[in-house]
Amino acid sequence: MLPDLAPWRASVDFRRLWLSGLVTNFGSFLTFVALPVQMKELTDSAAAVGAIGAVELVPLIVFGLYGGALADAWDKRKLILWTEAGQGLLCAALLLNALVPHPAVWPLYVVAAFSSALGSVQRPALDALTPRIVAHEHLPAAASLNSLRWTVGGVAGPALAGVVVAFAGLGWAYAVDLVTFVVSVVFVMRIAAAPASHASPKPSLRSIAEGARYAWGRKELLGTYAIDLAAMFLAMPLAVLPFLADELHAPWSLGLMYASVPAGALVVSLTSGWTSRVRRHGRMVVLSAALWGLAIAAAGATGNVWLVLFFLAVGGGCDMVSGIFRGAMWNQTIPDELRGRLAGIELLSYSVGPQLGQVRSGGVAAWAGVRTSVWSGGLLCVGAVGLLALCLPGLMTYDVRTNEHAVRLRDQRKAAAPAQA
Repeated sequence: MLPDLAPWRASVDFRRLWLSGLVTNFGSFLTFVALPVQMKELTDSAAAVGAIGAVELVPLIVFGLYGGALADAWDKRKLILWTEAGQGLLCAALLLNALVPHPAVWPLYVVAAFSSALGSVQRPALDALTPRIVAHEHLPAAASLNSLRWTVGGVAGPALAGVVVAFAGLGWAYAVDLVTFVVSVVFVMRIAAAPASHASPKPSLRSIAEGARYAWGRKELLGTYAIDLAAMFLAMPLAVLPFLADELHAPWSLGLMYASVPAGALVVSLTSGWTSRVRRHGRMVVLSAALWGLAIAAAGATGNVWLVLFFLAVGGGCDMVSGIFRGAMWNQTIPDELRGRLAGIELLSYSVGPQLGQVRSGGVAAWAGVRTSVWSGGLLCVGAVGLLALCLPGLMTYDVRTNEHAVRLRDQRKAAAPAQA
């Protein structure tokens, strides 16, 4: 049940990349909490705080797709290094703005937009680098370890951020985040170069379209994107949690509600050793996404705050299972020359869905009530996942041992191993 540490033991570059991500992820959650807090202090407007997500959405879409093309055409290590350094500079700008006597509002929006753009460029390169530095058979374990890194930051980062912001001030939160970016850059600098494949074209609309055509032709991959998008759009309740806490007469539980989803994911990450022994990844994606929807529906249907927290944690665990097996399918079947562009599409599937899901849950809550918004979204998620599974049978029949794309990539890695040695 314990996490499989084979990728950590076998690849020094994976260890460096993992530690870099752990450090920067931990620091980024400080800013994730501090930025909306500062916006609230400066404007006292919920609309102004919500607008942060709006200014992040367009750069996420545009640069996610273009970043995927860049990851295929450029050295992935350099791309990660320069975007990480850029994020550090943006954090320094937030720190300077927080230290002046009268902080301005507009830098917060500018930094949010540029940070979204840099993160969208960097993520495909990170995803494309992992199959380069991890053995093919260790990729599911690497996905689990990367999930563990994210969930540790997701639980501990916001908790620390609340304490730092409350007792030390916003400046300290931004300062700590800046230090984490410096440490992260040092780790990335020690990773071996990862030049582009000779078969990769220069970044262009044509190359992006080529990646989209490949994804469309791979119905099992298309299924993972569609199911994740549907699950996040229909059953992501984070926007209405403050109202749910008030409706349950438990405003004290809001922080616990936000922490429950990543806490459930953390439990799965810490007990993810079993995932390396699963071969039918598509079925696990479908099952866990359906269970996510059921858990969210149960959280909306119950009137007991402790049961709400429990079902949110169960949902977070199911979402993590889905993420582990989606990552395994992507990493074990997509050819190296297309990995960045497909990672850009993946970025949209798991990032745009939650953004749009906030709009859906808030709109339904205003029209039909908070709890109705939550439980109806969960049930719609179950129905959508079932319909997608019927329409895309290739996802249900996927087996990593026999899938032609997985077999081809596994054989290529084995053939290349003696040459690299």
